[in-house]
Amino acid sequence: MKPSLLASLLSLPAVIWIVCCKPASPTASTPTPDSHVTTAEEQAALTPDEVLQQFKAGHERFIKGQLTTRNHSEQVRKSAPGQFPKAMVLSCLDSRVPVEDVFDQGIGDVFVGRVAGNFVNEDLLGSMEFACKVAGAKMILVMGHQHCGAIKGAIDDVKLGNITAMLAKIKPAVAMSQSFEGEKTSANPLFVKHVAENNVRHNIQIIREKSPILQEMEEKGQIKIVGAFYRLTDGTLEFVE
Repeated sequence: MKPSLLASLLSLPAVIWIVCCKPASPTASTPTPDSHVTTAEEQAALTPDEVLQQFKAGHERFIKGQLTTRNHSEQVRKSAPGQFPKAMVLSCLDSRVPVEDVFDQGIGDVFVGRVAGNFVNEDLLGSMEFACKVAGAKMILVMGHQHCGAIKGAIDDVKLGNITAMLAKIKPAVAMSQSFEGEKTSANPLFVKHVAENNVRHNIQIIREKSPILQEMEEKGQIKIVGAFYRLTDGTLEFVE
């Protein structure tokens, strides 16, 4: 560097150096991470219909890429003394179905049960009864999904170790789907979707038939039991009647 240039730089006002070197401050639009967790009072005040609407609104945010920015570390600490979730979701084991994100819910908001093929057994029924009767959740959501390997395995009558007995829990949905017009194989995505939706319907029926506790709560309007089908390809969700 030439001596004359160095002298010129050294003569610049200090304020210019401060302005140039000062780290940029966060913009005013940067959201403050949400650290709120659902309280017992908030849970008690919710109706099943309100919980369903909150989940639908959360899913809209998920689709639009507008997930709530959350301070999970703070939520972990706040929820440690007790939990008051709004709902219980029965989902497939599939790693591509991020339940809390799909509905934009935070830590302490959702009980999540997972099993390949999202079917109901005694253990999951007990878990649902705990979630609703004991812990106060207002909704049970049974959620199947697109391209489900367990559904395909049941359609193909796969036999392999303990998977055989597991897939037997899904076979009733395959039997329910025999009126489907088209190729009834796992190679047909429309048939796989049809069976997955019937599997959701079948397991909602099992919940009502095999849990007098949950059936009574639903009849009294204390909980809502609903089904849904999640698409892996675009993250959208449709509710199953």
